[in-house]
Amino acid sequence: MLGKRKCLKRTAPLIRRSLVAACIWALGACVFSAADAYAQVRRQGAVPVEVGIEQRLNQQVPLDAEFSDEAGRTVRLGEYFGKKPVILSLVYYDCPMLCTLALNGLLQSLQAIKLTAGKDFTVVTVSIDPREKPELAAAKKRVYLTLYNRPGGWNGWPFLTGTEESIRPLADAVGFRYKWDAESSQYAHATGIMVLTPEGRVSRYFYGIEYPSSQLRLSLIEASGGKIGSPIDQVLLFCYHYDPTTGKYGLVITRVLQLAAAVTVFLLGAFILMMTLREKRRTAARIARN
Repeated sequence: MLGKRKCLKRTAPLIRRSLVAACIWALGACVFSAADAYAQVRRQGAVPVEVGIEQRLNQQVPLDAEFSDEAGRTVRLGEYFGKKPVILSLVYYDCPMLCTLALNGLLQSLQAIKLTAGKDFTVVTVSIDPREKPELAAAKKRVYLTLYNRPGGWNGWPFLTGTEESIRPLADAVGFRYKWDAESSQYAHATGIMVLTPEGRVSRYFYGIEYPSSQLRLSLIEASGGKIGSPIDQVLLFCYHYDPTTGKYGLVITRVLQLAAAVTVFLLGAFILMMTLREKRRTAARIARN
């Protein structure tokens, strides 16, 4: 019995390592199989190559494009630009899944930052489905603005609908590619939001259904030209740089070193000045005593 226990003790680590290796191998096989399956599906056309988000930084959006707001009033896109940066979200209100997730992610990010829609920036949500009407947009707006619950937020987040002649040029300007899938009776589309300057030029992109609030805040401050935010935000913008390949802000170590060097020089200069003044006072005191 004792021999069996010793044998088990010796073989247990080997068994554990073998199980871990088998799990890793199985996981890798699953990943590669999924990637291969996705590639095959894409080659067969089930995932349209027309669908995606292509970055078009500094591209001007069509400010003269006409839409209907949630109250049914005809508006020009340019009415929401001019003074504040704009977050643009392209969705469709009757979307069964992705659009709701994207709007939920946007709402969570907006709730997490101190900047307020309507005061510091504007959010513009536009339906890509020309069949949708203001009544549906109004229902969506009631849900999200009730949850947002910020003073002035209602006027800072319009939900728009429009015709194909207005929607398509806007989507093309920001590189948002989508396609109607007749088989599923749904739009095939990517998810993400765009941050635009007050002049209506594309400044930054955020992909997916979750948008880090700290990075969204930085992008709004950057798009505003520093007109919103605090001095600390300006320092953060100096240290962080937007990477268009990832759609995120990354730490630029050279700028951090420059900032650290500047602070060190300042502190060293202040220390030298303080010591010089102290020595002058001591010298003057000795002369006065003599």
